[in-house]
Amino acid sequence: MANIIFAGTPEFSVHSLMALTEIGLHPSLVITRPDRRAGRGKKIKKSPVKIAAEKLQIPISQPASINESEYLEYLNQIDIEIIVVAAYGMIFSEELLAIPKLGCINIHASLLPSWRGASPVQATILNGDEETGITLMKMTKGLDCGPIYSQHTMKLTQTETGDVLMERLGNLSAKAIRNDLKKILEQNLKAESQKNSQASYSSKIEKKDAELDWSKPAEILAREVRAFNSNPGAYFIYKNEPIKCWQAIPNDKDSSPGKVISSDRNGIEIGCGSGSLVILELQRPGKRKITAGEFAAQVDMNHKELLR
Repeated sequence: MANIIFAGTPEFSVHSLMALTEIGLHPSLVITRPDRRAGRGKKIKKSPVKIAAEKLQIPISQPASINESEYLEYLNQIDIEIIVVAAYGMIFSEELLAIPKLGCINIHASLLPSWRGASPVQATILNGDEETGITLMKMTKGLDCGPIYSQHTMKLTQTETGDVLMERLGNLSAKAIRNDLKKILEQNLKAESQKNSQASYSSKIEKKDAELDWSKPAEILAREVRAFNSNPGAYFIYKNEPIKCWQAIPNDKDSSPGKVISSDRNGIEIGCGSGSLVILELQRPGKRKITAGEFAAQVDMNHKELLR
């Protein structure tokens, strides 16, 4: 049996790991990012892949850097057929890519060459794409530019949040593994080069990128609310306080950008560069999520100008 290593970290990756075991390709080792402190209590938190690997009783490795010379020496001592990678969270060096006999296979959450990079799911929503999918590609030097083994496509409803789309793509990645990985191992699936001229890129999302800019069109802001739900969470500033916005819809009322048109049980409607945004669910720092109606009952926002 081929010696397979799996590398992944978030919940998205778990779908692919489980699919490998379902088709009898049990990894001999799972590599995931080190445990980290998270949440208000800063408690040590395991990655979803580590939790899954523990349940499957698969050996786990958590190097600080997968590209360190000592760790590469360790991997070189293992007779590795292939490394399957799904959102591991670190770029692989050329030395690492050369270790497995059949190379490293990446499960990418877009239809390459569209949305290479760190945030393809958010970019898909922000751009208003009509479809997306999963790409199985051979990893090479460079950013998501290796040859493609297969792609699996899905239509978008234009209502998906980042979390919902990530879950749907996780399920699709499992299908891709079940359908195609054995063919790759048997070398019965030919990889074809990407068309670099058609490439688009998605950069890492920072918290500052999620602040709503009221000068933008309402349709764009509504996409941002969906794309950044739940990480890092779209927000606006009101009285020096960042207010998370979890659900919103665009409307066609015109007003000056950042002006509160109305604030009641039907939502908080705010003027934008064009149209207006109706916020339906919010969250103040350290508080629970509440409806716009609950927020309106707590805070009188009617006809006020937001700071930003």
